[in-house]
Amino acid sequence: MKKVISAIIVLLLLIILIFILRVSKKGKAIMQDTIKLTVNNEELTITLENNSTAQALLNKLAEKPLEVQAHDYGNFEKVGDLGFSLPTNDKFIKTSPGDVIIYQGNQITIYYDTNSYTFTKIGTIKNMTKEKLLGILKEGDVTLTFSLK
Repeated sequence: MKKVISAIIVLLLLIILIFILRVSKKGKAIMQDTIKLTVNNEELTITLENNSTAQALLNKLAEKPLEVQAHDYGNFEKVGDLGFSLPTNDKFIKTSPGDVIIYQGNQITIYYDTNSYTFTKIGTIKNMTKEKLLGILKEGDVTLTFSLK
């Protein structure tokens, strides 16, 4: 009888260990600080902000990559509808080329010039100038694909 109880305890411990390992692997995928943006065959790295909006986007990207159809707006950004809403952490900020912004919780924006407004910054494409970013984004509509690295 003691051998059976011991075997059951060992089996339960193994099941718990397997569960913990699975959860930690999933956690690694969504606890990263960068994501990938693919646009016009260029792969860019976005360094994420530490806020609930960026975390919610990571959770979505853990399910599948996100494609957004974006268009020019105001001669300073490409903006597109996410198709869902994210929590916001709005602050008044001045954008720089490469800033990635969530506007009204359901619009994602890549800034190639400056603007000042109240919205949620979720990340930055590092070492990006206006000229370099415009060369990648080009004129007109563009498909932005966000994914985990």
